[in-house]
Amino acid sequence: MPTVLIETCQEREPEAEVAIMNAVHTALVEAFKIPVGDREVRLLVHAPHRLQAPPDRAHPKLFTLISIDAFAGRSVDAKRALYRAIVDKLEPLGIPSDHVLTILREHPLENWGLRGGVAGCDANLGFKVNV
Repeated sequence: MPTVLIETCQEREPEAEVAIMNAVHTALVEAFKIPVGDREVRLLVHAPHRLQAPPDRAHPKLFTLISIDAFAGRSVDAKRALYRAIVDKLEPLGIPSDHVLTILREHPLENWGLRGGVAGCDANLGFKVNV
């Protein structure tokens, strides 16, 4: 049950924004083997002066920062697959792979309160975390 925040300063049509959100979620489903319906994805579009890209980027307005908070336990190979899948799915949407920065923060299950206040370590998640 990862939570995702996608940040950019490029304004797009709503359909394009949804496509970006879907691309990142699909990458999570593929790499982390989460259920398709396990989705919490947010997109935040900053004013251009509020999100500064690294100076070597060819198209600073296309810089995209993706922050993912997830349960701890995925393998390094699953994380590599996630990072690759994200850029592979965003590139056809006009976001160059070198303009994407993904930050994954992992948290122990006991640090998640879900399903009406149940600690994540006490819940039947319905999927494996250790992939």
